[in-house]
Amino acid sequence: MDEIQNAVASLLTDSSLHLTADRLACARGGRLIFKDVSFSLRSGEALVLTGRNGAGKSSLIALLAGRLAIEDGTLMFEGGGEAPLAEHIHLVGHRDGLKGALTAAENLTFARDMLGAPGLASKAALDAVGLAHAAALPVAYLSAGQRRRVALARLLVAHRAIWLLDEPFSALDAVSQQVLTGLMQAHLARGGMIVAATHGPLGLVDAKTLQIGPAQ
Repeated sequence: MDEIQNAVASLLTDSSLHLTADRLACARGGRLIFKDVSFSLRSGEALVLTGRNGAGKSSLIALLAGRLAIEDGTLMFEGGGEAPLAEHIHLVGHRDGLKGALTAAENLTFARDMLGAPGLASKAALDAVGLAHAAALPVAYLSAGQRRRVALARLLVAHRAIWLLDEPFSALDAVSQQVLTGLMQAHLARGGMIVAATHGPLGLVDAKTLQIGPAQ
């Protein structure tokens, strides 16, 4: 755990951030996906989204990331200075979003340069997720679990306060899940926020939960 915390020690976050959703509604293709979704999240807090398949967990993640429009309700972000909400967000969705022809390290360097606010160097981020040995390998040659870890390592190469994670444990073995839980706890301890959609427990201490749709 100490090594994991040291890996994110430089990714300090503003301690006064506040994200508030009030009766949010989302529609896709003219169909209402969810409505009346409300929550309040401050620096150092995590929100775990639960619900049946198709209930709208991924849609809420996409809405928070600015990839879907708000059908109704309000979303407020405070404490982030002049930068808009989008510039405080890291999104790791179902798709890895990696370039198969580039190595693992090159993918992370590309992400670091594109996102700005540099965090860890590519090799240090790969080491934090247990993939230092794969730094020079093209991503196309990696297993699904390794690709997922490269995608998650992007969280460490650029400083973003809010992590939006859609099924973050997908394709990860038990050891990798424990590593990711440690990284998430370290991010929260440093004042970050996490919103994660999941079907199973993430091991986050004192995380808030929000059920989307009817009970399973």
